[in-house]
Amino acid sequence: RWVLSLECKGSRNFLSALRRAVEVDFKDRDKHKSQGLYLLTTGIPDQETHTVSAYVAEVCRGFDFQLHVCLFSVVEGTDSSRIIPARYASPRETASAFKEIVQAANGRFHWFGEAGIFESDDIASIMSEMEKAKNYSQKCAFLVESLKQRS
Repeated sequence: RWVLSLECKGSRNFLSALRRAVEVDFKDRDKHKSQGLYLLTTGIPDQETHTVSAYVAEVCRGFDFQLHVCLFSVVEGTDSSRIIPARYASPRETASAFKEIVQAANGRFHWFGEAGIFESDDIASIMSEMEKAKNYSQKCAFLVESLKQRS
């Protein structure tokens, strides 16, 4: 319930926030088997993608840390904060940038909006597993049919 009382504010200074999370909040990371961080965002970071990716790759090296991104695409013109971001990108460019960052972090990427899910690594993984299961089932059915025909 406390989440409902929160208000969005701040900037898109991604590197500053990530540094705080990994250098202060994860200072005891040696004691943990694995750690992950979810970024919930509506826009591209202020910093260039290659800079963020390089930092993320460096942070993730040496221990089991993953950065997962949930990108929510808002319908244009509905930004009630009236804050002009330091860097602008289209929704597709933003998604592409976060996919690159997530790959550097061995994490997962999810992109959704009011219309539904645009892309999700988890759903893609499930679909892949279902396709494998379907193929396996077809092979088993073929094998059973060929055995029936022999007898």
